[in-house]
This record gives sequence, structure tokens and C-alpha cells, in this order.
Amino acid sequence: MELRSVHERLRKALSITQQALASGEPPGGSATRDLLLFCHGFCAALTGHHEGEDRELFPAIAAAHPELRDTLRKLEQDHSMIGHLIGGLQAAVDSAASPDELSRHLEGIAAIMESHFRFEERQLLSVLETLELDADPGRVLGPL
Repeated sequence: MELRSVHERLRKALSITQQALASGEPPGGSATRDLLLFCHGFCAALTGHHEGEDRELFPAIAAAHPELRDTLRKLEQDHSMIGHLIGGLQAAVDSAASPDELSRHLEGIAAIMESHFRFEERQLLSVLETLELDADPGRVLGPL
């Protein structure tokens, strides 16, 4: 349940970021400051989520379910790809890119992120229900 909850919060953060971008206020206005906060906050939350999975959750799953190692490698590859896309978004925000360019970055992240979340949930939710992991969910799934 915690994994689904984190995914939903990240989807909501992405939606809020996209809404801030769509508000259309000129650069320098409050929407731009909000966008900077939303983009940086969303990027930090998504990155923290993936780092926690890579550091804590996936090794625990691999130890308990070695048959899932190929699946975990694919998920880690997705994390790397999403990290690259987040880097592009952060560079675009830092360089005051146009709303259209920022929107393209967010759309790319949204597409990969959604595909990744759905695959991860299909492959891992039943495993997570039985996994014995004595760790803080915030450390494992990222601080949101």
C-alpha cells in the first residue's frame, strides 16, 4: 500500500507542476517562482524515491526473490533513464527555458514515469505484501 501511495503522491506532484506551467504567467511572475519550487520539489521527490528503492528495497527483494533480479535490473535502468530526464528538466528550469520546452520535458518524464510505476506495481506488489523489511518507509520509498 505504501508503494502505491508514494506513486500517487508523485503523480500528484507532477500534475501540480504541470498546472503551474500551464498557468501562463510571464517569466518573473509568481507562477515562475512556483514552477521553480514545484519542479525542484518534484525532481527531488522522484529522485529520492528511486534512490531509496535502489539502496534499500531492491536489494531486499533480490535476496528474498532471486528470480526477480532481471525485473529489478529493468527497474533500475528505468531509474537511470528518469534521472537523465530529470537532469534535462532541471537544466531547462535553471536556464529559464520557454513554457513549451518545459512542458516537453515534463511530458517525457510523465510518460516514462507512468510506464515505470505500472510495471513496478504489476511485478512487485504481491512480493511486497510478504517481504520482511525492517526499515523506515520514508528511507526505502523516499521522503515526500
